[in-house]
Amino acid sequence: MIYELAATVIVPAAKAYWRPHVEGLDNVPRTGGVLIASNHIAFTDSVVIPIVAPRKVVFLAKKDYFEGTGIKGKLIKTWFEAIDMVPVDRSDTKAAIDSLDIALDVLSQGDAFGIYPEGTRSRDGLLYRGRTGVAHLALTAGVPVVPVGVQGTEHIQPPGSSFPRRVKVTVKFGKPIDFAGRFEGVPLGRARREATDEIMAAIQELSGQVPAGRYNEPPATA
Repeated sequence: MIYELAATVIVPAAKAYWRPHVEGLDNVPRTGGVLIASNHIAFTDSVVIPIVAPRKVVFLAKKDYFEGTGIKGKLIKTWFEAIDMVPVDRSDTKAAIDSLDIALDVLSQGDAFGIYPEGTRSRDGLLYRGRTGVAHLALTAGVPVVPVGVQGTEHIQPPGSSFPRRVKVTVKFGKPIDFAGRFEGVPLGRARREATDEIMAAIQELSGQVPAGRYNEPPATA
């Protein structure tokens, strides 16, 4: 019920406000399990992609986004709940494993699951090396991967701003990558690495980012 309300009211309003430029919508399968693998330059990526996607896309989100206070906190919580975001406690050492289990469950139900192979958002605009969880999901669930390149979302709500700004945003959906039968006889670790690198190459072509050549690590906590 909440999702239907968001799809009919909030999403059109958000599109009218941002007027995002979208390419490749026909590349997203309308039915069946599929991974939507995107670069990650702002927390608003998880807002923009569900807005423009032709079907519901389930993303994971830090549980902090569901616990905010004040008007802003309540708006974020309401939006994330409306688009079926799943809260995850990233401070929990089991969070990574739990996240994969949640993703496999979503995919097994024939739904679309959004994932950021870099693991955390890029703070310098570079495209970091993909972690192999995305390939694990694709190979285990036997689903295609649609690479996505987002541009401009880092300017929607930069540090210090209170509310989203109207900026130019572009979202490009690439052609699905299907790994079915591609890695027969290949050691699992190597298969995951090669599949992940192929996905990241497709994302880089869509986003136009410069590859960092290394993994992205979250900032150290005080």
